[in-house]
Amino acid sequence: MEEDILRRIGTIARALDSIANVEFKEIELNRGQYLYLTRIKENPGIIANHLAELLSVDRTTTARAIQKLEKNSLIEKKNDQKNRKIKHLFVTDKGEKLAQKIEQENAYSNELALTGLDSVQRAELTALLQIVEKNVSANWYFVKNGGKREY
Repeated sequence: MEEDILRRIGTIARALDSIANVEFKEIELNRGQYLYLTRIKENPGIIANHLAELLSVDRTTTARAIQKLEKNSLIEKKNDQKNRKIKHLFVTDKGEKLAQKIEQENAYSNELALTGLDSVQRAELTALLQIVEKNVSANWYFVKNGGKREY
């Protein structure tokens, strides 16, 4: 039987998520909100639908996270100049400071996770994971839009 690679990826993701949730609890961020904050920082002016797609989560979950981040004054919404129904998302100064701390934790976790791998191995792992991410994202879009997978 082939090794279940997705199980290992899931274990890694859950462990890092649990660590981040514990560490970020003290800085007013609930479960997973740090992902939304950093993506908004990386993509100033992004709209909620694009943010949801970027993170491969549903729009309702994204809307709740945005609402909490806005309530905590970490992000702000600005109206689109042409269409008032469209709201662009930006981090506030408070959000910027928090996002920098989150990025430091991410760099630390990356280095810790990749300990023992040389630069060639790291590049190879990155390339392979990009392929896996592309495959899974394409399937996520398919299912999200009503597609049925045949097992």
